[in-house]
Amino acid sequence: MICVGLSATRLAHFGLVTHQFISDADVITQAKAEATTRAVQAMRKAHRLGLLDNALIGIGNAPTALIEIVRLIREENLRPALVIGMPVGFVSAAESKALLAQIDTVPWIAIRGRKGGSTLVVAAIHALLGLAESRQRNMA
Repeated sequence: MICVGLSATRLAHFGLVTHQFISDADVITQAKAEATTRAVQAMRKAHRLGLLDNALIGIGNAPTALIEIVRLIREENLRPALVIGMPVGFVSAAESKALLAQIDTVPWIAIRGRKGGSTLVVAAIHALLGLAESRQRNMA
């Protein structure tokens, strides 16, 4: 949902592309094989492909994806440029954001509690890109 909500023109201006692997057959198969979620396996696939270091990672719907990102940061030295963690829900949403808030090695943006969602992540990304565009115009 985040990928759909982002402006392709604005992303292209900064040379950014989006990725998501939640529906990939290998992700689904691996999630079943390891009794994990597709969200966890999608993050692992993105990491294996080298797409997460120096990346902007946005998570709006899957607390398990955010928990996996925190694990990758702590245990595998993942270093994204920014993590925006705003998963919504009752199961592990607040806990996943609390885990992110303990990270001091990479920048992050999160909201507390159970509220969140992809629309908030999209809004945060657009706000950041809007600030960057404004800065570019002021420096020109």
